Amino acid sequence: MSEKKILCICLGNICRSPIAEAVFAKLIKERGLDETWSVDSAALGSWHVGNSPDPRALSTLKKHKVPYNNRARQITKGDFEKFDYIFGMDDENMSALQHKAPKSSKAELLLLGSFDPENDRIIRDPYYDDGDAGFEKCYQQCMRSCAAFLDKHAA
Repeated sequence: MSEKKILCICLGNICRSPIAEAVFAKLIKERGLDETWSVDSAALGSWHVGNSPDPRALSTLKKHKVPYNNRARQITKGDFEKFDYIFGMDDENMSALQHKAPKSSKAELLLLGSFDPENDRIIRDPYYDDGDAGFEKCYQQCMRSCAAFLDKHAA
């Protein structure tokens, strides 16, 4: 069986998509799927390329004992052929992904929150928030959505 590849996308790759990537990686490892599933994340824009995630994203992951050490990168045309599933966090992400996808894209473009069993579809960008409550909400939405996706697709 060939490896299935997941790419998580948000605007800058320092808040939502690194959290989603870390959560997917944790769940993949816990479920013993690391031989058949892999995950990465990227940004729609180039503002933060090479940077670590927002300190509030990192502290939220640390609080939940979820390791993370990637740096921000921007999505490439090749990603649409390399990855099986590309997840956006909100409707604007999805619109941008659909616009950027080349005709040769093999990736299925999906709204991550569409898998949330609590039907909290939009994972809102917490970047401009004061404090870390938005990051915690993002983490909880990602935990529910990523687990539900894997329940459906990795069973």
